[in-house]
Amino acid sequence: EKQKDLIDVGLKLVHKSTDHRIDTNTHQLKSLQFSAVPAAGYTLQTGFAVIAAANAAFYTGKHDSENICSIYTGVTYSQYQQVIIPIQVNIWSPHNKYNIVVDWRFMKFPSFTYGLGGYSTLNEGYSIDYSYIRLHQSIKRAVSKNLYVGLGYNFDYFWNVKEIEPPTTKSTDFENYGFSTTEKSSGVALHLLYDDRRNSINPEQGYYANVSYSYNTATLGGDANWQSLTIDCRRYFEFPNGTQNVIALWNYDWLTLSGTPPYLLLPNTGGDAYNNTGRGYIPGRYRGKNMVYLETEYRFRITNNGLLGGVAFANAQSFTELNSKIFEVISPAVGAGIRLKLNKFSKTNVCIDYGVGFDGSKGFFVNLGEVF
Repeated sequence: EKQKDLIDVGLKLVHKSTDHRIDTNTHQLKSLQFSAVPAAGYTLQTGFAVIAAANAAFYTGKHDSENICSIYTGVTYSQYQQVIIPIQVNIWSPHNKYNIVVDWRFMKFPSFTYGLGGYSTLNEGYSIDYSYIRLHQSIKRAVSKNLYVGLGYNFDYFWNVKEIEPPTTKSTDFENYGFSTTEKSSGVALHLLYDDRRNSINPEQGYYANVSYSYNTATLGGDANWQSLTIDCRRYFEFPNGTQNVIALWNYDWLTLSGTPPYLLLPNTGGDAYNNTGRGYIPGRYRGKNMVYLETEYRFRITNNGLLGGVAFANAQSFTELNSKIFEVISPAVGAGIRLKLNKFSKTNVCIDYGVGFDGSKGFFVNLGEVF
């Protein structure tokens, strides 16, 4: 069946022809495709928010085996007076020889923290206000088919950090860990990447594995010396065969190898590069020096034209306790969502999910492009 997206629906509503738009069942995207979404919504992280998000997808070469490039940006303003402005770039050079990744963002971000480890409850949360600049970038070169090695530089700077109405009966975990009104980290990173997905915006098959070692040092302008390792592994396969329904699996491990990272850079719920771990829990719900995370999701079509789809997902996260350094608590969540095809060429979806975790945690989560 001929594929449709929200642009087709909009053209039809204003009585415009869609015949000039090709069918993506038989044609590959050959030119820049731009998707934009002005919206209002609600999430656990932001409360009610006004969002303007844009996504661009394109190829740098003409070979059918080349990976799609993507650029994402947007502006979010929420009822909690949060401002979020990201610029996230994933560029593949012709023949996939080089991969350039940029993650820049500015955030004015009052948000909640609940302390360290897995034993906290929702009523222990309080707000931390801060401003934040993140400048992460890397370049990787192919050393064999789909296998890349590379270097990166990461800079993180938090300022005007304030605890808002923290508990008064005892000192907070932030204070015990080492509270400061500024936190700065600067370091180099080594990357090992395997990626045979053709479309990272909406993967339908393949493997992705990214191992990143980060060496952060005061020599480069940071507050302290510390080292970390992240392991991000994903697998996608069609099930049942011939349906274009997908089972997606995700393992994300975020480990502190040595030293003392800034509190706001400790592994935490939703603290991954795209803020997507832990659907069912508010970002920052759990925090610790080490994190392990597992998620599985089933993505299925509801309409044969690809306009409407759905997902069901389950995940679990665990963090080491500060004193025992052991993973003592597992926090699972489940949920479901809908997918609206925004652009059939880049296969960009508007993703609206509802997740439920332990201890009364629940809420909506919104994404432009798949969660992982």
